[in-house]
Amino acid sequence: MSADILSFIIFLPAVVALGLLITTKDVNTIRNIAFLTTTVILALVLKVYIEFEPSSSMQFVTNVAWIETYGINYYLGLDGFSLTILMMIAILIPTSYLLLWEGKTKGYWINMLLVQSGVTGSLLSLDVVLFYFFWEIMLLPVFLLIGQYGFGNKVFTTIKVTVYTMAGSLLMLVAILYLGVAYHNEFGVWSFAYDKLMTISNIGYSEKVWLFLAFLAAFAIKIPLFPLHTWIMETYKNAPTGAVFILSSIMAKLGIYAVVRFLIPLFPEVYVDFATWFVIIGLFGLVYFGIAALMQDDIKRMFAYSSASHLSFIAAGIFSLNSYGINGALYLIIAHAIATGALFLLVGLMQEQTGFKTIKDLGGIAKKAPIFTFIFAIMLFANVGLPGTNGFVSELLIIFGVFNFNIYLGIIAALSVIIGASYMLWMFQRAILQDRPEGSTELKMRDLKIKEIVGLIPWVILVFVMGFYPEVFIDKFEPTVTHYLQDILHIGATR
Repeated sequence: MSADILSFIIFLPAVVALGLLITTKDVNTIRNIAFLTTTVILALVLKVYIEFEPSSSMQFVTNVAWIETYGINYYLGLDGFSLTILMMIAILIPTSYLLLWEGKTKGYWINMLLVQSGVTGSLLSLDVVLFYFFWEIMLLPVFLLIGQYGFGNKVFTTIKVTVYTMAGSLLMLVAILYLGVAYHNEFGVWSFAYDKLMTISNIGYSEKVWLFLAFLAAFAIKIPLFPLHTWIMETYKNAPTGAVFILSSIMAKLGIYAVVRFLIPLFPEVYVDFATWFVIIGLFGLVYFGIAALMQDDIKRMFAYSSASHLSFIAAGIFSLNSYGINGALYLIIAHAIATGALFLLVGLMQEQTGFKTIKDLGGIAKKAPIFTFIFAIMLFANVGLPGTNGFVSELLIIFGVFNFNIYLGIIAALSVIIGASYMLWMFQRAILQDRPEGSTELKMRDLKIKEIVGLIPWVILVFVMGFYPEVFIDKFEPTVTHYLQDILHIGATR
């Protein structure tokens, strides 16, 4: 079982989704089986997490021929970095179902299952063609969710997202094929395994720069990094809550993951040479998106800019060339997924109940829904990095990392974090705490139900456990970071 457990984790949701598609039309049955399936996946991932031995090597590896003529293999495996993200996905998806429980259709739940298979396959693929296959597959159910269940100009939104992501993906595909041909020219056999492609020596530096940028285009669109971000605002505004949750909490993090998994080992010298530029771009995005968030009245657009701001900060940490920054960035991937995912789900519930999503039309939520307000506040404070939460640990590590990289950029990073606290607290005061104006129509807003509270309890626990005991989690992926810095980049791993 252990040898094939990653395949079970990847394909079980897709198999169940296809089975439900052809066997039943009852929405409650489909939803319940979908929830049970994701719970089984969580149990399998827990087994992997317990059996995993912290090291820099790949474990639970499956490597069999797929398209043998061209050396394309079904090659799966994980290290501490991918294991941590896999654990995040396995916890967040079933618990998020409890907040998406009511008013959904058969297609909604089937697409949610399919997207889980896609994102997990992308995360665990070690053959770049297999990775590309899952990278494309995971987008289809999200497009269907937006196009069928979105709001406003959902057709235009779907087309815009499709054009952006396909453009980046095609560039990546060209780079993948170029690397495969280069490997064949040098060694006389075909292979697309990322560890084999690392051994290519017949590509010039200028070619590596273009290949690096081609891969990065696909990843930067998904994150998104400035200036490839313009699709995100209308998408988050018009997409249904489940799609926004998947995009912000999981898919965006896979963009960061892919930078670490593929760009660092395949193009280490380009990564080092371009590091300063991308730390600057990351810090610019942190400030730019933060200021843009301050100017929003639509609460989902504000969270879209907030998410882009934090993801830019993560990118700055990834390119900081030291273990402080990279460990902090990887930790913030998890912390941001928890906090932002919960906030988007709570905002979705608030929009469904009140019918409003503009900050000026809200208010008085705290009196009507105190439990909702309490959990909203916890996630908001984690998002702004309050001491004691997981956001504080991760942001502090990134700031140390950027300081270690460049003291002047470190000062900018430290000061810029204040922007995030400003717009979040401003929104919380106006939309949640502040009473509605005299004579205003009373909002229809209920408090959280038991199942919604149960769904959010693991998220709240993780916020504080990660905040007070970060070493429990960092110890899983730190050997991978040390291996990348010392053995691939040949940089001392400062900690």
